[in-house]
Amino acid sequence: MTRMTWTFSPERVDTSDATSLRRDYYADVAGRYWKRPATEAEVDEGLTGDGVEKLTPPTGQFLVARLEGKPAGCGGVLMLDGERAELTRVFIRHAFRGVGGAGPLLRRLEDEARALGARRMVLNTRLDLVEARALYTRHGYAEIPAYCTGPYMDIWYGKEL
Repeated sequence: MTRMTWTFSPERVDTSDATSLRRDYYADVAGRYWKRPATEAEVDEGLTGDGVEKLTPPTGQFLVARLEGKPAGCGGVLMLDGERAELTRVFIRHAFRGVGGAGPLLRRLEDEARALGARRMVLNTRLDLVEARALYTRHGYAEIPAYCTGPYMDIWYGKEL
């Protein structure tokens, strides 16, 4: 069995690969929420003013995951305060799922949060995103009380770093 090579690199959110991944992420989560494919206009609207400009040091970091050089996923961390970082926009394209990239991406995002000074990682997600919830619990995240509110938040997780 040949081992596939994953790489995880900090990248500006406005590069072509990062932009394409962010669009795919939003289309995926919005489509699942609406139970139909999201339109290009809906994706554009969802990405407008979404705060990704904060995913750069010292307020955060954005990573692009590549499998054998192909853009396969992404994720970000956003510093909420001096000790807490929020995990956000964690996504592996469907064609690249099941081949061992999500766990290493999550660990690398945790490393990035530590480098920014975080001692705890938190996140919010929806109940219907079962794969994401399974990933987080498999990697030591436990349900916590809500630390924020919003229309697309059903459950909150946290982990000491």
